Amino acid sequence: MTEHRIRGERLQIMLTPAELAVVDDFRFKKRMPSRAAAVRELINRGLSAEGFGAAAPGSQSKDFGITTE
Repeated sequence: MTEHRIRGERLQIMLTPAELAVVDDFRFKKRMPSRAAAVRELINRGLSAEGFGAAAPGSQSKDFGITTE
């Protein structure tokens, strides 16, 4: 049986057009039902990943992107 969760929290992020295209490509390749579902899946995969250290001191939000552009 599918677990139903109430999602009452909103998370807003800003992406470049290229970053959004990468997310949308993932969504369609994986046949995700929505962009939000794709983003949740990508976050889940990222949180499960190994081998990433802490952010460097002085890092800013702009230092973290999805694409290399």
